Formats: sequence, structure tokens, C-alpha cells
Amino acid sequence: MSGVSGTGSAVGEEWGARAARSRALAVLRVRGRALGLAVLPAAVAVVLYAGEVTGHFSGTGWGTARWVVTVLAVVVLLAATAVALVVARARPAATPTVELAETAAPDLYRLVRDLADRLGVPAPAAIALTPDCDSWLEDRTHRAHRSSGSGGDGAPVLVIGSPFLWWMRVGELRAVLAPVVAGTGPAAHPDIAAARRFVRGLDAAIAVPRTPGLDPVRRLGARGVGQVARVLLRACRGHAAEMERGVAAAGSERAQEVDYGVRIVAQEQVGLAYAGWDRLLTRVALPAWRMGRWPAKLDAGVVSALTELSRRDRLADGFSSRLGERPACDLLEEPGAVDEAASLLAARLFHGGPAEPGPDWSPVEWSQYPEEVVDRKWRTDAARLHQVLDGIDAAAAGPGAPPPTDGPTLTRVIDRLTMTAPGPAVGATAEAVEAAEAPVEAAADQDDHADLADSADSADSADFDPLDDLDDDPPPNPAADALAGALSALLAREEAAREARVAAESARGRTAAAAAPASDRGATAYEGVGAYEGVSGPDGPLPLFPLQPPRSGRDLLADHVTAMVCCAAVDTAEAVPGLDWLDGPALLLGGERAMDLGPRVLSLVEDGDPEPLRDWLARTGVRPEKPVRLV
Repeated sequence: MSGVSGTGSAVGEEWGARAARSRALAVLRVRGRALGLAVLPAAVAVVLYAGEVTGHFSGTGWGTARWVVTVLAVVVLLAATAVALVVARARPAATPTVELAETAAPDLYRLVRDLADRLGVPAPAAIALTPDCDSWLEDRTHRAHRSSGSGGDGAPVLVIGSPFLWWMRVGELRAVLAPVVAGTGPAAHPDIAAARRFVRGLDAAIAVPRTPGLDPVRRLGARGVGQVARVLLRACRGHAAEMERGVAAAGSERAQEVDYGVRIVAQEQVGLAYAGWDRLLTRVALPAWRMGRWPAKLDAGVVSALTELSRRDRLADGFSSRLGERPACDLLEEPGAVDEAASLLAARLFHGGPAEPGPDWSPVEWSQYPEEVVDRKWRTDAARLHQVLDGIDAAAAGPGAPPPTDGPTLTRVIDRLTMTAPGPAVGATAEAVEAAEAPVEAAADQDDHADLADSADSADSADFDPLDDLDDDPPPNPAADALAGALSALLAREEAAREARVAAESARGRTAAAAAPASDRGATAYEGVGAYEGVSGPDGPLPLFPLQPPRSGRDLLADHVTAMVCCAAVDTAEAVPGLDWLDGPALLLGGERAMDLGPRVLSLVEDGDPEPLRDWLARTGVRPEKPVRLV
């Protein structure tokens, strides 16, 4: 592998680079065939006119053929020009990232440049961070991306997963980045760069018909261009995939001589960081995001989560001893500010939150998490549960009936879930949903009514088989089913209202941005994403990567009953809300986490058996008959 420069014709000295260049030429041949097909009618027309001049093609028939071919050639050339312009000008998708200027991370830039010198490849044009456990090179040479100040000299941008900077040590980060930085060598080859631009242009052209603001004529033309681009992309997709595999193989081969032993250890840290990051997002950050708060130091939380994992898991034993070495985040001038920007972007990508903080979207520090998030979440869920119970009781009692006198107590919830004959509560579920649901925008109501009408029509048209119900066992706890249905409907209404509110704020932000002077609409914090996009992003609606699938009504009901139990414990048994770095919100009794509460709540919800929960309440000193404080 000696003598490899990674640029120009020297790329062919590595097997992976040779394979990548061969596949790149195959992609360019697809482009050449398409161009040849576009100019073929014009070439035929030139031949026919040349035959007329020389006297070989004379006569009325040849004249008609010349006119037909000329018209066809003009139409084909105009269509090909339109396709070429759209492919060249369409904005390729860019990953939302946090841009790092060299002044914000001079040591990190120095590390990457030294690594590129050791590998003998060009240094990346810039460095950006992404809230994910991955790293890659991203081409941002398109003029729409150059306007934001990244990728201006033609080299790709190095995108680094922000959790790596906080969990990995400096040597481990250098070892992990070596194969990635080595990819700048093949990327500098003209054939590979041209093939990548062509593929990215085709991919961007397919998305042009979905651009908002197009009139019907332009949208129709964009759809035609999109169909042509889709055909071309299908023809070169396999070659493009093999080209990228060759580039990756070349980078890996070139990086073999740089920190190879450290890289083996660092790869173990990559898997560990991914596990800790996933737990932190789904168990810790997601409850805060749902409350309108976003943890401002997610990357620092990864260190705490993985340290806790090292303490619990014998397989991770010894990993925490690495914390005495210099962390890679020391390469940043202001790690706290970078962590905050990455945390806000993570909330946007994984939850669909606004791009900027606001009154309903504010940061929360880890020290404030138990009080600001955990306690508030429990009391909000408890209030929602009693709101649904009030709606069911009001619908069953009829208009003018007095409100219930027992108040928001845990006893009320347990009694409702242990009703052996639900009676009016089950039959009143529909009325309870209407009584409990929050006000929603008129458009959302119209959509719901349309969905109900469609469902009714399909049900009427379907064949009814009375034997179908004979195979279904009755639910073990019908009272829980009724309560779960009403609770799910209320949560769906609240989520629709939230999305409508964020969409309205997004529309106002886009209007303000469009009205601002061009000089004021420069680079934003996140490359490829507007400063206030709300619930939409460059590749479709946000969140781009939802963390959890929709949950069942029973799961939601169990969460709300657990929240009610925790509220009663905090108010009557001197328990406190806490934070578990791997499991999220936790109830602390006497400084210890209550680990055995979940199965007892499930026994109540699933089977209607309150005895396990009553035993737990009696043992811990929780008084279920006392009203709890709600939000």
C-alpha cells in the first residue's frame, strides 16, 4: 500500500479505489447513453439535411421525413435540456447537522488535518456534528450548500457523531475517524466525484414534484422530469452502490497503518456508545420532549448513562476506568454550547420539536430533571386520567348531575379498574371521549369526521359473519378496556392540537423568513434546514427518526396508573421523583428506587387484581384515599 496518494490516477493503486473508479465509469456511461439518446433525433435530422444538400435525399417523402424528424429532435432536445437543468439545479438532501467553525474547535481541526497528512489524503473542508453514533463524509459542493459556508473548496464535510466526542478519548476518536477521513482520497477523483454528483442530482430531481408552491403546469412538468430521473437512477443504482463500497474499502485499506490496535478497542466503544445513546433518548429524553422540555446536555448525559451501565453490567467492567484519560470533547472551545446545539437538533430529529427554543419549548438541566420533568409528567398523566374518569362519570350520570365528591384519589382509580360489572362506564366510552377531549382545530375535527365516515362505509359494505365473535375470548378486564379507549382518544386529540400549533408557528416563521432581506437569510445553525421549519424538514415531515412506535391503549393506561401511584407516594409517603440514567423517571423511596411497582400495576390493569398493588401501598405507607395534587 506504499506510495498511495489517494488523488488523481494514483487511486488505481488500491483495489478498492480501482473498483470504485470502474463503477463510477459505469454510472457515467449511463449518463452518456441518456445523452446520446437525447441527441439521436437531432443527429438523424442533420443526416437528412446533409443528404438534401448533397442531392442524395430528395423528393417529397424525404422533405416530410426531415420536418417530422426536426420537430421530434426539437421536442426531445427541449425535454432533455429541461431534465438536465432540473438535475443540475435540484438541491440534494443534506443531513441536519451542527456546524463547527474552526474557531470553535481548533484542536479538533488540527487533529483531523494531522490524520489526513498521515493518510496522505486531502483534509475535509469542514467539520459538523450529528446527534447520532455514526461518522461519515458528506459532499456539500452544491451551490445551495456552499451558500451556508460549508464544502466551499470542493472537499467533503466530515460529519462526526456528537456522542463520540463525549464518551471517547482523543486517541480512540482519532482511530475511529481514520477510515472515514481516508475516504477523501477516492472522493477527490474526478470520475468518482462526477458520478456522485450525477446520482445526487437524480435523487434530488425525484423530489422536485413535492416542492411546495409549484403551479399545476410546473408541477406536471416536474413529475415528468421525476419519472425520467427515476428511470436513470434505477439504471445506475447498482453501480453507485458498488462504487460506494469500493470507496469504503479503499478508505479502510488505507487506514490500516494508522492506530490499528487502538481502533479495535475504539470499535467496542462505538457499540457501547450506541447502546447508551439509544437508552438515553428513549427512556430519558423522550419523556422530557413530550412535556415541552428538551435536555440541554444530552451528550454529557451519555457519559453518566454509560458509567451507570459500567457499574451494573459486568460485561462493561473496566470501561469507566477510561474516564481518567482526556475526553475528545476537550478538543472543543465551548463544549457546553456545542452540546446544547446538538441536543436541540436531536429533539428536532427524533421528536419533531421546533428548531428554536420558545415559551413552550425550553431547555432543562439534568439537576432540574426530577422536578421539572418527572414530577410534572406524573401529575399531568394523573390529571389526564382523572379527566377521562370525570368524562365517563358525567356521560353516565346525564346532564345536570353533580360532580364526583371523592376527588383525584388513587382509590377512585383502583375501584374503577376492579369493577366486576362495568355497567354504564363501558357503554359511555364514546360520550366520555367527547366530554374529555381538549379543543382542537377545526381542520383536525373535519379530518376525524371524514375518517369515521370512511370507516362506517367500509364496515357497512363488508360481509358480516356472526361466527367471528365466537372465537374471541372476552377481555379479562373490560373496565380497563373502556378507560384505555377513552384515554387513547384524548391523547390523540392532544397530539393533533400540538402538531397544529407547531405547524402554525412554522408557517409564521417561514413567512417572516421570506419577508426578510436576502442578506439576513444566511447560514442557519443546521445545514440544509431552515431556521424555523417546525414539523417539516428537508426530506419530509419531522421527526425523521421516530423513537417509538404507537403504543396500545393498555400500555398508556398502565403508564397513567403508575403516574397516579407515584403522585400518591410523593404526596403521602415522602417519596421523591428521581432520574435513572438507563430507565428514565424513577420513584425513590428512602433513597432507593422502587423496582417492584410495575408488575403490580400491570396486575391491576390487565387482570383487575388490586391485591398486589394494595400490599405494596400498605408496605410503603402510601395512603390511596388521600387526594393528590394535580397540574
